[in-house]
Amino acid sequence: MENIYSIRMRASKEVKSQKSKLTEIHISGAEGLYEASEIQRIVKRYIERALNHPKGKADKIIFIIENIKQKPKEISALPLSTVNSSTPAEGKSIAIKLLQSLGISKRAINIAFELIKKGSMRGAAIITVEKGDRLEPDKERGIRVSRLGINMSVSKVLSLRLLRHGINTDTVKEALILASKVASCDHMIAELCVSDDPYYTTGYVASKKIGYLRIPNIKHTGSKSGGRAFFIKEEINVEGIINYLERMPVIIGRVASCRGIISTDEILNRPYK
Repeated sequence: MENIYSIRMRASKEVKSQKSKLTEIHISGAEGLYEASEIQRIVKRYIERALNHPKGKADKIIFIIENIKQKPKEISALPLSTVNSSTPAEGKSIAIKLLQSLGISKRAINIAFELIKKGSMRGAAIITVEKGDRLEPDKERGIRVSRLGINMSVSKVLSLRLLRHGINTDTVKEALILASKVASCDHMIAELCVSDDPYYTTGYVASKKIGYLRIPNIKHTGSKSGGRAFFIKEEINVEGIINYLERMPVIIGRVASCRGIISTDEILNRPYK
């Protein structure tokens, strides 16, 4: 990919609070790395998303289109699987089991789930795996993973593999791309994510070791709770991690396996290397 641009969209809407004050709420966000010839098509697609979102029609749409001078780092997408989960309680239990298998303490996991329950953060939390310390400089803003994308030909291959399992959607592809960049960061142990979209109830746990694991029904339909947590090793230079996640351009150049529905035990007994 040459002549690369980062395209970022954030859409919001003003609503009246219980005290009749106008409050701006987040409606939709999207971003990616694209060639210059793709800019108009992608901007149009992002606008359609912002104006036709389940959370409401945005009344403010902001775009940032930035030429990327630095050569993107090429990585592989994480292997993708879906675990069996039929209720939020079961989904949370599965997520906890997966995170604990990666050496993350119960305290750190509980802190992550409390943040997700509140659903007030705009970005992701950075949490240490043992003590559960939060390291992001701005606790309200959090960390926003940016400058990420996928090679166009690789995207077509990924779509075909996802199509076999009935999950070839922008939501799944974009989440996999983001999780793959996060997992490629040094000292990153795992990521936990639950969408804040009230009508999208599939969350995920992701890491280099176990891949990208979709967890259906991790929350009730209609719930606005959601958030993202990154678990890192103790006593690590968090500035380097933040710089990589927010500033380093990363492109998915290879696609790994998409295995469909599997059991939690199968993942724990045969993790990806």
